[in-house]
Amino acid sequence: MPPKKVPQKTGKLDPVWAKPEDLKKPETVSERTQRRVNLSTPYHGKDLNDLTPEELKIYSHTNLIKPISEGKISLSVKAEREFWKFVNKEKLPIRHVRDNYDWGKDKNGKDIASYTIEELNQRKIKQARYRALSLFSRQFVHLRDQAKRQETELAEIEIEEERKRRREMAALKKELYGELTAKLVQDPVYDDIIPIPMEEPESALARIAYPDFYAEAISYLRAVMAGEEYTPRCLRITEHVISMNPAHYTVWLYRFKIIQVLDLPVPNEIEWLNEVALNNLKNYQIWHHRQLLLDYYYPKIADDDEAVRKLAKSEIDFVNQILAEDTKNYHVWSYRQDIVAKLGIWTVAELGSTQNMIEDDVRNNSAWSHRFYLVFSDPGQSTKDALPTEHDPKVPAIIIERELKYTRDKILLSPQNQSSWNYLRGVLRKAGRGMSTEEGFASQFAECSGEGGEKVTSSHALEMLADASVETGNVEKATLCFTRLAKTWDPIREGYWQYRISQLKEQ
Repeated sequence: MPPKKVPQKTGKLDPVWAKPEDLKKPETVSERTQRRVNLSTPYHGKDLNDLTPEELKIYSHTNLIKPISEGKISLSVKAEREFWKFVNKEKLPIRHVRDNYDWGKDKNGKDIASYTIEELNQRKIKQARYRALSLFSRQFVHLRDQAKRQETELAEIEIEEERKRRREMAALKKELYGELTAKLVQDPVYDDIIPIPMEEPESALARIAYPDFYAEAISYLRAVMAGEEYTPRCLRITEHVISMNPAHYTVWLYRFKIIQVLDLPVPNEIEWLNEVALNNLKNYQIWHHRQLLLDYYYPKIADDDEAVRKLAKSEIDFVNQILAEDTKNYHVWSYRQDIVAKLGIWTVAELGSTQNMIEDDVRNNSAWSHRFYLVFSDPGQSTKDALPTEHDPKVPAIIIERELKYTRDKILLSPQNQSSWNYLRGVLRKAGRGMSTEEGFASQFAECSGEGGEKVTSSHALEMLADASVETGNVEKATLCFTRLAKTWDPIREGYWQYRISQLKEQ
């Protein structure tokens, strides 16, 4: 018996109500959705009056079987069998895709319906991955709670796996939905902390719009501080908050308290602090924290000369690194004075360092101030607790002469530099000498003739001549000098010069 012939496809559309474009392979989600709507809803969108009797029958049968196929009407076993025979015979669709289905938008506001089929598939894979990770994360929480009840702990490797899992979940959530997951939420170590949110009354005059991440971190910080907890995880919370707001004074104090309670190695803290300081040059709290660390750490090593020398060198080296970036950073210079006194860095090298900075910029008032502190506060050659502006007979004459010569040389380089003139005045006061002793030097840069052609290359020199005249009792010349400063050479401070003149009249 010859084999049966396999019927050849004739190109006839199947189902009969399908349009040619409905059978093409869709490229986008929208096209595929519309195709499914058309194939599952015979003659969708057509006017019933335009349908042939056969088409109208298919349309009517499709709508009649819809309540049954959707389970809204129940049939007996026999009736249901006959129903499915009829459906198969007529090739009627039993599932109907809803028209105008809204796929929504992605994190960038792009309509998901405009995705390619492959893009949608990749999105579904990521969504499935996120759901799977969520299940594993819930299982971790269950196991951890179970371990607590049994007074045991999970292995560190399990905690680390959960940490990685949450980071991946956070990345997927951001990629899929544009939602950011707070950093602390991603770490199971903080799960038992009940955050205390920052709440401001609705009636507040100026409510601060804290970013969500910052508000979340602060709420955790408030919780552990309220509970007076001093643990390594609290240290990590402070680090997280400082990374967002290094000017938060309270968090620095709390961090220092943690270091004290846990007796953590101060050198390790300083190493971390160095990086923070380099990224926040103008921050004051960093240097206050560093000073607290020094005050706390120094008594522990005070009897170890080598450890003190090592600390002094590392601190000065880092301070120099900061000052190379910002030569007039007030906070750094203040800290430098503190470590000089505490660690005994009254050295030629330290003096030479400030001298080099003055050579680089003769107007660096901070460097001049530090030099004055080094020279006239050195316990080996000065009176303890002597005021900066009072005569100190303990300072060797050779030091006085050295500083006078050094200052004169720098004034010659820049006669209008106020820093060097102020330094000169300071040296004279420490030496117990009057301004009149430098009258000859000051006369090189100013003359006080009261005439239009007078030569003045430094208003500060003219001020010194005025003060020298006051000392020698030459009120007329002092008045003339102050007047010339007020009217011609330093009019911006005219009020001050008039005040000095008024003082002369009262004498």
